[in-house]
Amino acid sequence: MNQHFSTFGASPGLTVTRLDNGFTVASETIPGVATATLGVWVGAGSRHERADEHGLSHLIEHMAFKGTATRSARGIAEEIENVGGEINAATSTESTSYTARVLGEDARVALDVLGDILTNSVFDAGELAREKGVILQEYAAVEDTPDDVVYDAFIETAFPGQPIGRPILGRPETITSFDRAGIEAYIAREYVPGRMVLAAAGAVEHAEIVDAAQRHFGGLKPVEAPPVVAGVYGGGERGMQKRLEQANLVLGLPGLSFRDDGYYALHLFSQILGGGLTSRLWHEVRETRGLAYEIQAFHWPFADCGLFGIGAGTSGADLPELLDVTLATTRAAAAELDAAELARAKAQLKVSLLSALETPGGRIERNARQLLAWGRVIPPEELIAKVDAVTVEDTRAAARTLLAGAPTLAAIGPLKGLPPLARVAGALRGG
Repeated sequence: MNQHFSTFGASPGLTVTRLDNGFTVASETIPGVATATLGVWVGAGSRHERADEHGLSHLIEHMAFKGTATRSARGIAEEIENVGGEINAATSTESTSYTARVLGEDARVALDVLGDILTNSVFDAGELAREKGVILQEYAAVEDTPDDVVYDAFIETAFPGQPIGRPILGRPETITSFDRAGIEAYIAREYVPGRMVLAAAGAVEHAEIVDAAQRHFGGLKPVEAPPVVAGVYGGGERGMQKRLEQANLVLGLPGLSFRDDGYYALHLFSQILGGGLTSRLWHEVRETRGLAYEIQAFHWPFADCGLFGIGAGTSGADLPELLDVTLATTRAAAAELDAAELARAKAQLKVSLLSALETPGGRIERNARQLLAWGRVIPPEELIAKVDAVTVEDTRAAARTLLAGAPTLAAIGPLKGLPPLARVAGALRGG
């Protein structure tokens, strides 16, 4: 028997239904919107791959549009575009999504196509060979982009030898090795209904969405997916000396999971440190000293761990000074951030949280991700309350804990004068 429940507070138009096999459906009617935005989120991404599957999640995302038992690759595209719609997909570390947007009256078309590509793809050998070539070109483009290379090196160094640290695209040797049997085995193992969500928003009717979900996904067996390999922060350094105009570097420290009580405090610290034009790093590095065109601080939270970082690019001659100023500014922010800075960071975070909900696409992504992570959609008021509850001392304490961690440093380009990691760690701790 299907379970049906409404999630109050998150949105008056949001309704959630869970099928017998654990597959979840969430629809949100938005008055005044003529389009329907729909998507299926799967709680499986690059960190769910085994070593010989590196890059397989991304390949599967590509292959979803390359033909089913009833539709050719062109037929999939035509069926969506004939009604003026668009279809897309994306792979991340912890999930993969398949989305479409059409007029409300054509929601059934999009639902049928999404259901078909996720349950009836044939993974034709010819299409597979061509798509491997496309992904190899994508890989080559990343390799030619230093600021992409350095971020891949950064997360690999922060989480050495672990699935969570592997670049999403994979490596040429694994990309070229994939076959239909491996794809189908991965899907059978990881695309299980208990961690799949069909989310829809805009001009949609819940009953129609549930009916389509039952038709396409109700027959999936309710098997348990294998446990994910835990992410264990390691840290370290990786320098890639290259003849480039600029040096790109990323400095990192162990962050927090989005489940951690200190998550909001650390996220607000990243905003104060390098999240906008009034942030400390932007003011000191860009505006006062002119050492970089752009510098940012960020915090990437995952289900069981996190990664904090600072990224910038500068000339090789300015690299030592840039790093010294960044370390001193980070240490000062941790010790001295004040109520005015925290209030500004809170306002910026609230705008970011709430503005994401102003489009149907933002709504379905919020609903799907929260249902996968928490089993419920969290009302915005609850999130805002968590942000408002963070104090100056909470933020300073989160920063102090952060700076006590082992650093990660990745850099590419002319790296003369880049200090050793031990010196970086000492500077962060005030030594």
